[in-house]
Amino acid sequence: MLKRFISFYKPHLGLFTLDMSFAFLSAILSILFPALTRKLLHDIIPAKDFHAMVIIVSIMLAIMIFKTISMYIRVKWGHFLGVRMEYDMRNKIFRHIQKLSFSYFDNVKTGHIMSRISNDLNMIAEVAHHAPEDLIISIFILVGSFYAMFQFNSKLALVTLIPLPILVLWGLTYGRKMKSGFRKVRKRIADINSSVENSVQGIREVKSYANEELEQDKFDFVNTRFKSAKENMYGIMATFHSGMSFLTDIYYLIVIGYGAYLIFHNQLELSDLIAFTLYINFILNPITRLINFTEQFQQGSAAFERFIEIMDINPDIKDSKDAKNLLNIEGNIEFKNVDFKYNSSKDLILRDINIKVNKGEKIAIVGESGAGKSTLISLIARFYDTQKGEILIDGNEIKKITQKSLRENIGIVRQSVFLFDSTIKDNILYGNPEASDDEIIQAAKNANIREFIDSLPDGLDTLIGERGVKLSGGQKQRISIARVFLKNPPILIFDEATSSLDTTSEKYIQDAMDRLSVNRTTLIIAHRLSTIRNSDLIYVLKDGVVVEKGNHNELMEKHSYYHKLYTGNKIIA
Repeated sequence: MLKRFISFYKPHLGLFTLDMSFAFLSAILSILFPALTRKLLHDIIPAKDFHAMVIIVSIMLAIMIFKTISMYIRVKWGHFLGVRMEYDMRNKIFRHIQKLSFSYFDNVKTGHIMSRISNDLNMIAEVAHHAPEDLIISIFILVGSFYAMFQFNSKLALVTLIPLPILVLWGLTYGRKMKSGFRKVRKRIADINSSVENSVQGIREVKSYANEELEQDKFDFVNTRFKSAKENMYGIMATFHSGMSFLTDIYYLIVIGYGAYLIFHNQLELSDLIAFTLYINFILNPITRLINFTEQFQQGSAAFERFIEIMDINPDIKDSKDAKNLLNIEGNIEFKNVDFKYNSSKDLILRDINIKVNKGEKIAIVGESGAGKSTLISLIARFYDTQKGEILIDGNEIKKITQKSLRENIGIVRQSVFLFDSTIKDNILYGNPEASDDEIIQAAKNANIREFIDSLPDGLDTLIGERGVKLSGGQKQRISIARVFLKNPPILIFDEATSSLDTTSEKYIQDAMDRLSVNRTTLIIAHRLSTIRNSDLIYVLKDGVVVEKGNHNELMEKHSYYHKLYTGNKIIA
């Protein structure tokens, strides 16, 4: 894992070198300060050498100035290093998430994903900047300080080594416990994000059912777990810091006490004890720095583990090595003996599906809820892979076609339309980001939405709110159809596109759908007879199996399952 973390430094070696160079020089110069103080007290003042005293004080001032400059460079450019690494990681994880299959999003909460992209990466950026810098400064100051102290008085220097193993043991023991605590806190904050997201996105349902208290209870549950995790973590942290504080105080006491003993027996000069005291302060500073680093490193390590968890997830749906682009598509579709089930399901959702759709045909798929209709059309765009059988487009098995070229040739209009929190124009443009304003207007006209857009003060630049909350269901549906018009695909899929609309909206949308379907291969899932009766062929699904096929009149004459659906109001006239 460390090797993978270090790899993110490579694009920023210049900044890394700058930061580490000044950290190194700052550490070296810090070590000189107590030595210069000792020389001033031990040699120069007793000799009453004023000129030498001015030189020493000037050198000490120069060191302070350089350390100030060094601090500025390390704080500014060191944080720039962390920010740029964070930028790279966020780009990388976002690209990776875009590649993951639907099965991943079926099982992972959006709040958890958001937590990893935002909070976790911010913590990793801090570690990326501080970890190497703190290590370099701390190691050089510790090694340099002990070297200087042994030069001055080896007896007292040996005594200063005694508390170090205890400090290290204490840090290692509670460092592990803090790592576990921080990991739990990260999980709990992701739960809170997910809870808030669900409640806010479903606020209309919450208020419609007067379930504010229920949502509060749900939030209280995850918030209580988060509080408990944090309290436990801070309990460990309190023990860690208080123990370290006691041990550092004892450190001073040991050095001063033994130093006083040596002075009493004429084995140590007072100037040496002052220098030792300064060095102990210099030693404790990097130890304190390492304590803070340990705390931060545990958080960063836990965050990077979560980052790697996502990066190591492979998409279920991948392009094969010999995958080719789908070009000049005509729109012939064929299912051959297809079986399918979701990873979480034991039973097959679809069994032995054989469906053939010729270029330009309009095919309807009907059946009761749960029959597998929406699953079937998801397979065409290869959102999921079949367990058995083949799906062909123009004779090409879709597993041997690149996903990008496959989906570029398919337009999907769903019952539940997703619109982005932006303008009407941006949402229509999603079908073809390179389209001109004239093409956008024509697409809106074809989708029967232009008149409504023209009635708005800001027209196409009207903001529609999160998930298109400022629009009616019919308006959102027509914008999604305009988006598909702009995409201009040879294959269309309508998944219950009119099932939840009023009669007026349905008329507008049905007219737009008919216009969009001209000269395109079209698959329709619908419950309304007006939508399917003019289909060239109707496939009837029952429990994941095709039980009938034919046009409306042929199926009604059979007085079989389709007839039962129609007469039982499963298909609305």
